[in-house]
Amino acid sequence: MKSLKILLCILTVSILSTVTYSKSKSKDGALNASLLKTYEQNFDANHNDERIINAITNNDIKQLSLNREKLLNRDKIFNIKLKTNEITNQKNSGRCWMFAGVNILSPKVMNKLNISNFELSEPYITFWDKLEKANFFLERIIELRDRPLDDRSLSGELEYFFGDGGWWQYLSGLIEKYGVVPLSVMPETKQSVATHNYTKLGRTILRKDAAELRQMYKDGKSVKQLRARKEKMLAEIYDLLVYAYGKPPKEFTFRYESKKDDTTSKNNKAKIIEKKYTPQSFFKEFYAEEIPEFVALINNPTKDYNQMYQIEASRNIYERPDLTLLNLSIDKLKEYALKSLLDSQAVWFACDAGQENYNDSGIFEVGIYDYNTTFGMNFKASKKNRIAFQEISPNHAMVFTGVDTSSSGIPLKWLVKNSWGTKRGRKGYWTMYDDWFNQYVFMVIVDKSLLSKEDAAKLKQKPKKIADWEPFFLSLRNLD
Repeated sequence: MKSLKILLCILTVSILSTVTYSKSKSKDGALNASLLKTYEQNFDANHNDERIINAITNNDIKQLSLNREKLLNRDKIFNIKLKTNEITNQKNSGRCWMFAGVNILSPKVMNKLNISNFELSEPYITFWDKLEKANFFLERIIELRDRPLDDRSLSGELEYFFGDGGWWQYLSGLIEKYGVVPLSVMPETKQSVATHNYTKLGRTILRKDAAELRQMYKDGKSVKQLRARKEKMLAEIYDLLVYAYGKPPKEFTFRYESKKDDTTSKNNKAKIIEKKYTPQSFFKEFYAEEIPEFVALINNPTKDYNQMYQIEASRNIYERPDLTLLNLSIDKLKEYALKSLLDSQAVWFACDAGQENYNDSGIFEVGIYDYNTTFGMNFKASKKNRIAFQEISPNHAMVFTGVDTSSSGIPLKWLVKNSWGTKRGRKGYWTMYDDWFNQYVFMVIVDKSLLSKEDAAKLKQKPKKIADWEPFFLSLRNLD
């Protein structure tokens, strides 16, 4: 009897499954046997080459698709090349935007003091960046206190906060507020070069705090009371950051060896110079009058060109304004990047570094991987469509330190300084060919004084607002 019941149950499930499958076959838009047969016949007629199947299934696709012709006649000559500091390494952290900024700022000290190398402390800057981000997050929780948890802005804040990401304006705001120190004064730690674990712990604390602040609001507490509680909550984040980075110095002694001007001197004694500073006085002496007024130029063909935009809630420091950008054609971005290099100014830029990047030799070039030939398929799409459908986005910041131009001054290739150490690329440098710039560069930071009168006037426009959840701009403010 029991066996009969089991058999009937199996038959019932089988009949129901058959009915369900039968219904799904007749539904418009569903995959069906006829379509699958067509796909198979098409493959057999056009792609059924056992040698290609074996090659692809048993090899790395990038190596298999590497276009060797793109490696021929590639020199390493750049007719414009700036002096810079040694290659830096962000390691297992998302601080590319900060390292790119440090790579622009550090040579200013080298030039002033006539020393061979210098690096600002990224851990010092990161400490204050994280604390500011924690404060901004909790302020946003207070600001959005009456929104439901599935509100797009609120859910975005709960996902994208307290991370390593940022961009140039984050850095400029931090150094103006907190100053800077040499790396020797506040060096890297185990946590600063591998940030995942302590960042996760910080988010755990802050999400707990967010829940408490929202409950306080439900209980009728005022914004003043919520903010007072927030200020006490941040003490835990401060403590966590001290454990991760050490305590930021209030005063330090900067000591360096000065190069000798008199090479004929028989005195081999090195000239050591030392001086006491605060982070703010160090910034004032070396940078306050050295940093130009920078502006952010973007290339996003999904938006109107020659238009200012402002990204909602796109700052790390609560009291500073949201980020503003001028959207221009890619040719304009190249024009101002070239002007900057000719003016001996390195250029901070943002791009999609995951696209057509031959790490082994440090080459960014369109077609370096010929997937079209490997698979017999068309992988090409316009930059506009790839941005709109989230195929490409700004995800990494680096620095232009040189360019190679034709006899008529047209850029042919760009020298890129990265922050991934010396074992990747060409000892830490990449060669970016001009066609790659067109497709994958999204932003450059340049001196405002280099803009034409027409483009400078566009900076005075009232910017169009961009929602804080818009994917392209969300990526831009979270460069890592």
